[in-house]
Amino acid sequence: MSDLRGLYQEVILDHCKRPRNYRVLEGSVYHAEGYNPLCGDRVTLYVKVEDGRISDVAFQGSGCAISTSSASLLTETVKGKTLAEVDALFERFHALVTGEGNHHQADDPALGKLAVFSGVAEFPVRVKCASLAWHTLRSALKGEEKTVTTE
Repeated sequence: MSDLRGLYQEVILDHCKRPRNYRVLEGSVYHAEGYNPLCGDRVTLYVKVEDGRISDVAFQGSGCAISTSSASLLTETVKGKTLAEVDALFERFHALVTGEGNHHQADDPALGKLAVFSGVAEFPVRVKCASLAWHTLRSALKGEEKTVTTE
């Protein structure tokens, strides 16, 4: 189990140091800003949707390793998914990081690399760091104008 935790930490640190899709997405139809006042994390998500699928997604912001890596992995994971698939993935991810529901969620194949956040549930104060980008994505897709906050 410690080998698995070590691997998860490596993935999180890699995505923090070299975040994927870290850019302004020109021509994005949807965007939203998120803020975690507890940790100081800030994220702006940009999303393009074509034919009911996320065709491209990017982010910018600053924050802790968990927040940045979560946003990075989010962008990799949701590309090509339908809006319904993204909504279902949000629910699975949220259950994973909060520790709600099934105790074997890290084994859920639908989560893929997102399973690296399974340990977050052990640190409740970090749940907001891990879920900020996801709440911000939801807000962007709903066209909400206000800044998403984890408070």
